[in-house]
Amino acid sequence: MKDKILEKFKTSLNGLSSQEASARLEKYGPNELKEEKKKHPIVLFLLQFADVLILLLIVAAIAAYFVGDVIDTCVILIVVILNAVIGFIQEYRAEKAMEKLKSLVSTEAVVKRNGEVVKVAGNELTIGDIVLLEEGDKVPADLILIETNELRIDESSLTGESRPVTKSGEYDGSESLDLTDKKVEKQLASHIAYMDSAVVGGNAIGVVFAIGMDTSIGKIAEMIQGEEKETPLQAKVGKLGKTLAIIAIIVCAFVFVVELLKNIPIVETFMTAVSLAVAAVPEGLPAVLTLTLALGMQQMAKSNAVVRRLLAVETLGSCTIICTDKTGTLTENKMTVREEELFNKEKSYLICGLCTNTTIKDGKIIGDPTDGAIMKYGEDNNFIKSELEKEYPRIKELPLDSVRKRMTTIHSLSTSANENSIVLTKGAPELVLDLCKYIDKDGNIEILDNETKENMIKNISKMTNSALRVLGLAYKNFNYDDDKKSSEIESDLIFTGLVGMMDPPREEAKIAVKDCMDAGIQVKMITGDHQETAAAIAREIGILTDGRVINGEELDDLSEEEYLKAADDIQVYARVYPEQKMRIVETLQNKGNIVSMTGDGVNDAPALKKASIGVAMGSGTDVAKESADMVIQDDNFVTIVKAIREGRKIYDNIKRFVKFQVSTNIGAILTILGASFASLPIPFNPVQLLWINIIMDGPPAQTLGMEGEERDIMDRKPETGDILNKRVIIKIIVAGAVMAIGTLGLFAYNLNIGETESKAMTVAFTLFVVYQLFNAYNAKSNSDKRSTYLYIAIAISFVLQLLVIYVPYLQMIFRTSAIGLIDWVLIFLVACTILISDRIMNRLIPTD
Repeated sequence: MKDKILEKFKTSLNGLSSQEASARLEKYGPNELKEEKKKHPIVLFLLQFADVLILLLIVAAIAAYFVGDVIDTCVILIVVILNAVIGFIQEYRAEKAMEKLKSLVSTEAVVKRNGEVVKVAGNELTIGDIVLLEEGDKVPADLILIETNELRIDESSLTGESRPVTKSGEYDGSESLDLTDKKVEKQLASHIAYMDSAVVGGNAIGVVFAIGMDTSIGKIAEMIQGEEKETPLQAKVGKLGKTLAIIAIIVCAFVFVVELLKNIPIVETFMTAVSLAVAAVPEGLPAVLTLTLALGMQQMAKSNAVVRRLLAVETLGSCTIICTDKTGTLTENKMTVREEELFNKEKSYLICGLCTNTTIKDGKIIGDPTDGAIMKYGEDNNFIKSELEKEYPRIKELPLDSVRKRMTTIHSLSTSANENSIVLTKGAPELVLDLCKYIDKDGNIEILDNETKENMIKNISKMTNSALRVLGLAYKNFNYDDDKKSSEIESDLIFTGLVGMMDPPREEAKIAVKDCMDAGIQVKMITGDHQETAAAIAREIGILTDGRVINGEELDDLSEEEYLKAADDIQVYARVYPEQKMRIVETLQNKGNIVSMTGDGVNDAPALKKASIGVAMGSGTDVAKESADMVIQDDNFVTIVKAIREGRKIYDNIKRFVKFQVSTNIGAILTILGASFASLPIPFNPVQLLWINIIMDGPPAQTLGMEGEERDIMDRKPETGDILNKRVIIKIIVAGAVMAIGTLGLFAYNLNIGETESKAMTVAFTLFVVYQLFNAYNAKSNSDKRSTYLYIAIAISFVLQLLVIYVPYLQMIFRTSAIGLIDWVLIFLVACTILISDRIMNRLIPTD
């Protein structure tokens, strides 16, 4: 088969000639990752202003300046610029991810050129180059192996497989060599070394078949260079901004025309229309969004969730599906003996403690996880390796390899009169059984008969079907000398038992998965591990209930239509590839889901970027972290659920603010329209309208973003609709109508009893402000964690209103006059209608 490969790529074991290498480098290009052409930073910054709500805010700022409100102008512009800066910074995330990915490409490679072994720059590798790999090397391109010697490669960052993979350069040649065919490439996976994977053992010779963007890493690079996704909140706020913009323009135009027809001076008419525009635009929304999300980020950071993108905080609250990795996220990421069948415990623990090259330092296992698990098992039963080694010094080791599938150590046995050593063996259970002639039943050595052997094989099968990694244990006393062959050392062994290991699920993860189910969030496991292991863990943790388990090969066989139908039923995906993770996320999103995807490897980066919210593990690769919206520092699924809880609280608080502000917008618009239709003077002058706008966007509104979480926050389905659904819109319109009717009613009453227009306007103006304060109280959360900020904000706003009414200097600015006790009684009685109407509407139209 070696010759067939060399022929296909038109090369030889002596490598390419210098002239041929140069010609191919010219033809195929350098072995490097290419970035898409990036927008100039200035263009990127200016594009941040290309949003309806932002443009509307700029118009509002200009309008506020023309009516003399310089402070409001400055506040609006600061908010606009702050949002632009945040958006600009976030645009660079994709570039950072690409920089990290480019740094993975090996800078040097050992190749054969002109029959000699030489080092060349990694980007000078080309198709057909003969590459030599040694332990410690990074694979510099995608290679098909032609010679291997105990080659083991760590592909965890690419495949998710936690254990090193044994590779082979020897196969029968029956497979096709069309490596552009994905199915062929998968069939030949055990004979391929992928770019960026690390050689952890052995050596090999390979032929370069893909370089640069055509490699496995290159395909991932291509996937992560797409456009940034729009978050659900961005979409909803954008839609809301467009709607309010249209309403504001129509109403302002209408008021301007009506006031002109009343022969009111054009300057005053223009100022009124502009003031109404300022009041109708929710310029406080970006500020509250930024504040609320920033506070949420701080809270999440305390729980080991670092948010890299501001709007991602809210997206978690809307999440309908979590696609989570298994190892370390749902499990403890350490192999543990879960089941055993020991016939002689003492000898079994001795094997576990001594037949290993693993050590434990500062409580951490250094070495192979499987060896570490059985050694820890031995130590838990008082067979401490360091103490055993003093009593049983090691003489020789027959190491584990892919062919032997077992490890044997020989130790001095000074206490025995007949034998000088003891042989300890552990390995693949069926193979160990075949090497055994006897079985040790608590010190009684018996012949291992066929019936006992068959029972052992049944038990092995049962343990394996439970997704346990099973090892057989055996020993014998032996007279050892240097001339003894391996076959003699490992023959006629005494069987002592079986141990089954698994990376156990986190106990807290089981609770967290149940919390997700109760909250209407589906949890799907996506892992590179074996199907049986994934299914067993998923079943134990509560993810796999009545759904399906599917592997990557089966997923490839499904058409788009078939997969779209089956997607809801699939709960566990095993042995999946990077492109498949992208397909999973896209399909779930096409079904209307807000998808969170967790991952840690380079292979996860495209799916992390594509998902509604990408969640990288703290122990993961830099590429994954740069592609993600959030990093879970403790790799724990529970932290994701805590973040979802915080995201839901944030979304609730944003809805609270929007409901409060839009009801005020509607109230102001209906009041002015109502006055025009009723042939009444407009009850607010432009400066008063701007003051109402400040109260509306000021302390009470800001503190609504700091409310505690609702009592039922994790007992309801995720929010997937608009910020303002039909039921909320009805309640907002009713609230606005109540404010408009009350304000116009009290305004008309004061005019009818002979009060001056200034006094009547002051009463109406004050009533509308008090309406806002009561309306803010209506918007507070139903939480066990009481927030005092709202009450303080309401008190401050009320004191400020008193100053506007009673301080002579402010009376001149706002054209107000002092009002009496009876006026205050009427104001509070009428304002209470907003409290009563809200309670009635909550009973008639519950929003949850």
